[in-house]
Amino acid sequence: MLRTAAKMAPIHWTDIPSLSLLYKLNKLDASRSGPVEGAHPFYNEQIGLYRGDITKLDVDAIVNAANESLLGGGGVDGAIHRAAGPDLLEECRTLQGCFTGESKITSAYELPCKKVIHTVGPVYRASSAGKSRAALRGCYQSSLELALQHDVKTIAFSAISTGVYGYPSLEAAEVACDTVRRFMDAQGGLQLHKVIFVTFEEKDVRAYNRALPQYFPPPESQGSAEEPATDAQTATDAQTAEAEAKASRLPSVPTKDPADSEHAQKKQKQNGQD
Repeated sequence: MLRTAAKMAPIHWTDIPSLSLLYKLNKLDASRSGPVEGAHPFYNEQIGLYRGDITKLDVDAIVNAANESLLGGGGVDGAIHRAAGPDLLEECRTLQGCFTGESKITSAYELPCKKVIHTVGPVYRASSAGKSRAALRGCYQSSLELALQHDVKTIAFSAISTGVYGYPSLEAAEVACDTVRRFMDAQGGLQLHKVIFVTFEEKDVRAYNRALPQYFPPPESQGSAEEPATDAQTATDAQTAEAEAKASRLPSVPTKDPADSEHAQKKQKQNGQD
């Protein structure tokens, strides 16, 4: 008999490293910060980055990269539906689909989050890159608007359209970062406690590592090693040490598609009984 792996405990949003922490730990390359218009570090505490399984996050809402039917599919979409259970599919059937660039919201059922925002990303075509970019921006914008309408304070985005839909990862990450930053500017940065970008594949990891410092750079002045230590600096060092310990407790990066291992085991078992 095949045994399924022990269920991983949900990861609370407060345990997801913020950009401020990632800069302190040198996990993000501050030298990559570039001259993007309007870029600033104001929201670095409110922006998080996590590589792993989005279905394990204990947040108000996760954003699912869905297809137009909203009835489940492959990759993260399928993983979310499997983890949520059949009631999610039943609710999605009542929504009558969703257009590309738009979003709809449902309950989360067996997931640790409270809501699932389903958004339909564009299939990327280089011949109409501007249209694809506008649609992808619409995914992030409409998801954030739904979040505010439903009192969502913490939200986690999967990397929309970078899988089988073929959107180049770096360009997609830039759209994501730019749309989130502009939205937070428009709302005064007060409505959302944390926006988490969730990556899984290495190409998306590299893309966000490169894009984030351009749109959310580190503060220009972080003190000098030659300056005498102050009480504030000592407190900062203590916070950094505590943050390092917190980051070390996060689960290691999975090696398979989110929730796919259990799904594959069930299929193997069924095949063995045929």
